Amino acid sequence: MSNNSVFESFNNGQLCLPTSKKSFMEIEWSRHPVFDGVELKHILTAKDTNGQFSYHLVRIAPNCSIKNHIHETQLETHEVIAGTGTCVNDGVHLEYIPGTISIYPAKIPHEVNANEDGLFLFAKFFPALC
Repeated sequence: MSNNSVFESFNNGQLCLPTSKKSFMEIEWSRHPVFDGVELKHILTAKDTNGQFSYHLVRIAPNCSIKNHIHETQLETHEVIAGTGTCVNDGVHLEYIPGTISIYPAKIPHEVNANEDGLFLFAKFFPALC
């Protein structure tokens, strides 16, 4: 199975809870409000979790970036699903390939840069980002 097929499996997946199922296909992609070439699919939001956490699929277009930024109150994690790129985590450059997990504590500067094949992430925030 190709990396893009793995991402499409996530994109077309579902959240399964004891009391309900939520199809990801029903969730629209939204453009990142600040970074061009970055789209988000909000799987779980603060509304769903009482503000405790949020889950997001992230699609970064080829050669685009989530520029250097911090989250004042959230710990953020990334799980690389497909594509390649690099991240800068607290000043340290790390390779992003499928299977990579990176953690950004609150107040730590970080950025993510997609290579020519784009980058697909599963991002989680504690407490919720939105």
